[in-house]
Amino acid sequence: MTTLYSRRSATNIAPIIARGTTRRVGLWVAQIVVAAMFLMAGGAKFAGAAPMVALFDAIGIGQWFRYVTATVEVSAGLMLLVPKLAAYGALVLAITMLCAVATHVFIIGGSPLPPLVLLAGSVTIAWARRDQLAQPQA
Repeated sequence: MTTLYSRRSATNIAPIIARGTTRRVGLWVAQIVVAAMFLMAGGAKFAGAAPMVALFDAIGIGQWFRYVTATVEVSAGLMLLVPKLAAYGALVLAITMLCAVATHVFIIGGSPLPPLVLLAGSVTIAWARRDQLAQPQA
C-alpha cells in the first residue's frame, strides 16, 4: 500500500515549515517594534514635545508640518499592524524616513542615524511583504 507522503518526505519538510513560521513571527515582531517607534515619534510630535517643536523650527517650514508628519507617522505606523495594509504602511514610512534623512543631511545637520535605522526597518518590512504590493486589493 502506497501512502501519499512517505515518512522520509514528512521529516524533510519539517525544517521548511519551521523556517516559514520563524520568518513570519520575526516579521511580525519587526512590524510591531517599528510601528511602536513611529507611534511614539508621531505622538511626541502631536503632543508638542519641546525637542520636536525645536526640530521643526530648525527645518523652517512651520509647525503645521509637524502635524502633517505626525499624522503620516501615526497612520502609517498603525497600517503596519493591519496585515493587508502593512506593505503600504512600510512604503509610506520608508519615503518619510528618506525625506527625514535628507532633511538631517542638507538642512538641520545632526546625526541622520535615527531616521536611517527607521528607514532600514521600513524598507525591510516593505521588501518582506512585496508580494502584497503586486496583488490587486479586493
